[in-house]
Amino acid sequence: MSKTSRNTIARQKILELINSKKTAISHSSLQEELEGVCDRVTTYRVLERLVNESLIHRIVNVNGVVNYAPCQTCSHKEQHIHQHIHFSCISCGTIRCITDHPIAITLPENYSATEYQLTIAGTCPECL
Repeated sequence: MSKTSRNTIARQKILELINSKKTAISHSSLQEELEGVCDRVTTYRVLERLVNESLIHRIVNVNGVVNYAPCQTCSHKEQHIHQHIHFSCISCGTIRCITDHPIAITLPENYSATEYQLTIAGTCPECL
């Protein structure tokens, strides 16, 4: 955690909720589960701070909705790039990080990646 980061009740609760999930969670679902701990703007600010601190990462599902999941394989050093697949189930809507199948993306010369999202849509094992 950076020196400027405040460990507020909202931050603690949001991080705890995200870390307790087996799948990624959207802002609206998170807001429901917070049960009035903080308003939606505070939730957005805390989520942005947690992303910047490399504690969670954003995942955009196939419908364009941003979801959040804990960072499990990040080195938390220079670049914060999630080099794994995100799987979005078209049946139940869950999003999972598939970290045991790493991906490698090679960009053309003179391109530099700061972040990329790889989301695959399909049916998860529970819905098959």
